[in-house]
Amino acid sequence: MRVFRKTAPAAELPRFEAEAAGLAALRATACVRVPEVAAVGIVAGQACIDLEHLDLAGLDRHSGAALGRQLAELHRHTSERFGWPSDNWIGGTPQQNDRQREWPLFFARSRLQPQLKRAAGNGMARALVEQGEALAGRLAAFFVDYPPQPSLLHGDLWSGNAAALPDGTPVIFDPAAYYGDREADLAMSELFGGFPESFYAAYRLAWPLDPGYETRKTLYNLYHVLNHYNLFGAGYLNQARRMIEKLLAELRG
Repeated sequence: MRVFRKTAPAAELPRFEAEAAGLAALRATACVRVPEVAAVGIVAGQACIDLEHLDLAGLDRHSGAALGRQLAELHRHTSERFGWPSDNWIGGTPQQNDRQREWPLFFARSRLQPQLKRAAGNGMARALVEQGEALAGRLAAFFVDYPPQPSLLHGDLWSGNAAALPDGTPVIFDPAAYYGDREADLAMSELFGGFPESFYAAYRLAWPLDPGYETRKTLYNLYHVLNHYNLFGAGYLNQARRMIEKLLAELRG
């Protein structure tokens, strides 16, 4: 099998091991194509993960629709609790996955609050961090009429982590897998664009979304925008501020 090797300093081996575990979980559902993991370990003093080499191209209308259907099927694989058996990574950032029965509690403690803590250490104004903390303390208000189930998520579903084989088979990769609200995957796919409209139409046909998604997608994408602020700097500060203010306004309304 031809392989694609990713390497990093040896200390980052746990990140590759977490990636392999996420790919294995997605692969086990037989819902959607993911690269096979050939090996994970230390080679010549470096951490590495060897993945099945695939010839990939961007999603088009047909492969996008297929991925929408397959993602809805993936999300029907559920667990008793939100979270994951171990922590993993979202990009280069550690991602907490403490298991919880209550989704708002999980999202506050394992998603928003760790990012806000990092943001405070990276220079975010104290007043904005406090607004974010106030938001995290009131998340249950967004779920009064919508009780999400713990669905298996890709966890980092932006367009750079989805593609298609030459025969049109969709492929997803580089997961940050956990069990969470399925809306979080859909929200992430919208954050930076790049998915064809057929992807969303096919998903909604297979499993319609609750009307409250249009508000909650801002909440879910706030996590990723905060992460980008912490990874890449102040270019994401104003976007994070607007999202926090919008969500707090929704709560006041």
